[in-house]
Amino acid sequence: KDGKDLPKLVEGLKKLSKSDPLVVCTTEESGEHVIAGCGELHVEICLKDLREEYAQCDFSISDPVVSYRETVNNESSCTVLAKSPNKHNRIYLKATPLDEEVAKQIEDGKLGPKADPKERTKLFKEKYEWSDTEARKIWCWGPETDGPNVVVDTTQAVQYIIEIKEHVTSAFQWASKEGPLCDENMRSIRFNLIDVTLHTDSIHRGAGQIMPPTRRACFAAELTACPTLQEPVFLVEITCPQDAMSGVYSCMNMRRGCVFEENPREGTPLIQVKAHLPVAESFGFVSALRQQTSGQAFPQCVFDHWENMPGNAMETGSKMQELVLGVRKRKSLKFEMPVVSDYMDK
Repeated sequence: KDGKDLPKLVEGLKKLSKSDPLVVCTTEESGEHVIAGCGELHVEICLKDLREEYAQCDFSISDPVVSYRETVNNESSCTVLAKSPNKHNRIYLKATPLDEEVAKQIEDGKLGPKADPKERTKLFKEKYEWSDTEARKIWCWGPETDGPNVVVDTTQAVQYIIEIKEHVTSAFQWASKEGPLCDENMRSIRFNLIDVTLHTDSIHRGAGQIMPPTRRACFAAELTACPTLQEPVFLVEITCPQDAMSGVYSCMNMRRGCVFEENPREGTPLIQVKAHLPVAESFGFVSALRQQTSGQAFPQCVFDHWENMPGNAMETGSKMQELVLGVRKRKSLKFEMPVVSDYMDK
């Protein structure tokens, strides 16, 4: 709240992240400091410690934020073209959604870059029906070199293509870390390199000529493929007596949650309920649940999976678009939807 306390706050954040191995403190480009913890209570305690002990100054706190992932619903409506700054190189790309199972397997490492190439190719071919060449020609994974997005080289007999592989890879890492919708990581998108036109002289196809168009092409390909966001979903396990069940259900329904399993515990009057609850709706959930069941229900939340949100982000006035614009506003990006023509060349 007081400008001259900023160094104190920064020092306090350093001490906080040293004192608790579970906390991650980051600084956004907009100058916000973000404190990430595992759940509401944990973050609350961290903020209390920070205010009273580590930083010993007063600061204002925004509402809790949820990170999303950008993804696509369909294949790109057209092949996207981007040219290099010197107009000598062209890159043609298309984006298609990856199977949710494939994305999960990549995150688990079974189909990631560290997996055995033979095993990986076999899995892609037999289980997910990729063709042999596609499965062998995955150039890279991203973000952070092992994320659930891939670039697949589907070009036919192009000269010098191997020489630009590194530049395409680094551009893709950058693009998949900050997507076009609202600077969030991409997830489960597969970019197909359809064709490239390259200059014969290697000077004219250096990193500076290949990276910017590749990044722009990735963005345009995503925007032409019915882009949407994925939100994180908690798996909630609730233990409660039979007569508190109605409270559990009403609390879940108000928060877009869905109960998918009930197991009575043998020998006790208790029931164990499993449900999925979007992280965005989980703030204040514990106290609301306790209120509605007069303290008889005990919930435990753990991250479970990412779920595509319904709707197309490019549709004007849709709920999805409001959400994207909300995130853009928070990150102090331009308060309008990105347009494909910004990234695509004619």
